[in-house]
Amino acid sequence: MDWNHLLTSGRLGKGEEKKSGYGNEVRSQFQRDYDRIIFSSAFRRLQNKTQVFPLPGRIFVHNRLTHTLEVASVGRSLGNSLAEMLFRESYISEPSLLSNIGSAVSAGCLAHDMGNPPFGHSGEAAIAHFFLSGPGNSLKSELSDAEWLDFTHFDGNANAFRLLTHPFRGKREGGFALTYTSLASIVKYPFESTAATTQKFGFFQSEKETWKQMAQEMQIPVISENPLSGCRHPLVYLVEAADDICYQIMDVEDAFKLGILGYDTTRELLMAFHRHSSKSKLKEMDKTLKEVSDPNEQISYLRAGVIGKLTRECSAVFARNQGAILDGTFKGSLLKNIDQELLDAMKIVQDVSFDEIYNHRTVVEIEIAGYKILGTLLEEFTGALMDPSNPLSRKILMLIPKQYHQATDSTYHRIQTAVDFISGMTDVYALDLYRKIKGISLPEIRQ
Repeated sequence: MDWNHLLTSGRLGKGEEKKSGYGNEVRSQFQRDYDRIIFSSAFRRLQNKTQVFPLPGRIFVHNRLTHTLEVASVGRSLGNSLAEMLFRESYISEPSLLSNIGSAVSAGCLAHDMGNPPFGHSGEAAIAHFFLSGPGNSLKSELSDAEWLDFTHFDGNANAFRLLTHPFRGKREGGFALTYTSLASIVKYPFESTAATTQKFGFFQSEKETWKQMAQEMQIPVISENPLSGCRHPLVYLVEAADDICYQIMDVEDAFKLGILGYDTTRELLMAFHRHSSKSKLKEMDKTLKEVSDPNEQISYLRAGVIGKLTRECSAVFARNQGAILDGTFKGSLLKNIDQELLDAMKIVQDVSFDEIYNHRTVVEIEIAGYKILGTLLEEFTGALMDPSNPLSRKILMLIPKQYHQATDSTYHRIQTAVDFISGMTDVYALDLYRKIKGISLPEIRQ
């Protein structure tokens, strides 16, 4: 792969708008991508979607929106670091695009979770469960094997790519009409569901041709046509690293604020990343911790130091392995290739997170609720879409916004209509609609 093709101002649905990174505007092409995403309603809905813990009450912890903004911040740093390296090595002929790699990575970070359904990662599992083991299993005979896997392996990554690229009814061609570069930066798993060895894949059957077009525009190698799979765009590694760094470290801070992890445990987890730091660095940290008496601020200071350290280390891993990344032969993530001392500290964080955070009672409770709520909504809406002449079905279908209705009437597209609608809901809206459909609560009468 060649940076001169990988960094492009070409946009899905619009072609090459301007060869220059800035054109006649004060914003670069990649900055326009960032703005297009951050001002969208789909992005705003992330504020009412669960990250890990239930949506905050007295103590404010991360939701999908705050997590995403932090990931974008780290992603910008990683992108800027890459740009500096490429400038020194004169890898690209278009400097204005190169100087805005940070904006492209940031845009990808903003978009990376936009396809995730309500109720955290359990929402993805709940949708897959409905088709694999729930009432949706009855629809299997009406779908191809590949179409069936799109639903039984439902993945938020593929759904984000669909959300950004699909021309929903009444919307423009190309969806968000982002640059190919920003779009490619979110495709962590560049293959279809039939090529997946785990639950993860990068695009649904309905977006296969879109990914192929994008890959062709940037000359990203296609490894296999059937099943379709290809190489990652190099910027994917930066978006992935920003996400990995933020969620694993920020979840520890949230757990501390909620009282799930004690101060000593949290401090020890974060200080483990500095065991081999220089004496002067440790002395500086000790001085700051003595000056700052508030425990929350102390933990925030240590957390910030860890994120900074991991960001620098991931940048260094990318620099050392740029050749393999461009060849498509690099294995694993950037975070899995950091120095062993940092890997050991991260392994402890992961073990504690699994044992004490992700299996905490409040987390498990919201996961169970997600299964029940999303399963019920899917049953009602897929049932109505499959039997639209039924009087009750006609009423239920009136609840689906017109933008989600498909132009064709295949079973695959009918199911997608339901999944598009439900996966875009916030936790609060999904719960409210569930209660009303079940007759648990009634709509307010507005005068």
